[in-house]
Amino acid sequence: MTLQMTREGWHRVAEHILAAAQHADSGEIALAVVEGGFQTRYAIGGRRHLRVRGTRLVVAEGADTRTAPLTTLRAAADFAEVTPGLPDAVYSPATPLALDAPLSVEAASARALADWYELADSALRCFAADARTDRSPVLWPEHFDVGITVDAVNYGASPGDDTIPRPYLYVGPHAGPPVHDDFWNARFGATRTSDAVPGIDAAVAFFVEGRDRLARAAPDYENTHSSYRPAGWKPSVS
Repeated sequence: MTLQMTREGWHRVAEHILAAAQHADSGEIALAVVEGGFQTRYAIGGRRHLRVRGTRLVVAEGADTRTAPLTTLRAAADFAEVTPGLPDAVYSPATPLALDAPLSVEAASARALADWYELADSALRCFAADARTDRSPVLWPEHFDVGITVDAVNYGASPGDDTIPRPYLYVGPHAGPPVHDDFWNARFGATRTSDAVPGIDAAVAFFVEGRDRLARAAPDYENTHSSYRPAGWKPSVS
């Protein structure tokens, strides 16, 4: 329960403080994984980052930083000197703009989530290098997952959600999975929960397996999923 509450607290700050402030400055909402948590992907005003690290909000400007505990969205916005609330015009926020509701962020759960994001971010960077793409992982505030897209396939990691409470990795072809089996075990593709991912190598192997299974299925998959066109696909890929 504490993991879920911490995830929900972090998610509210991600949407209504970090993404909201960054969008107001540059029109961008993408966030980035950092040690201990996450931060704005782009510097606000060209010089300032907002960061969540564990149970605290960090305002960093060059070498100067100041921190405050995460208590409520209103307190976080006041401390960061930003206007809270991601506009509905960007997308319909997944979390409520409850300015005075407590942010129940617990230290051990925050550490566990940060470790998961860091593992996933490192694995995605390794996978991107293997796939020979320069895509960098992005933490998207809407679903609060970190991922990349390669050849119309999403590869990423979620901290958990209403459907799968435990943190998990996923491979999500835009056109849907080629089959439904032990690997392609979700409506949108393949998932593997954190208890089955002992480290970065296992995460990379999962992403590679998803890519390779799609490559092997490509002839039949293309016939039935017309939107799937992997760049540079050749029958010899394994």
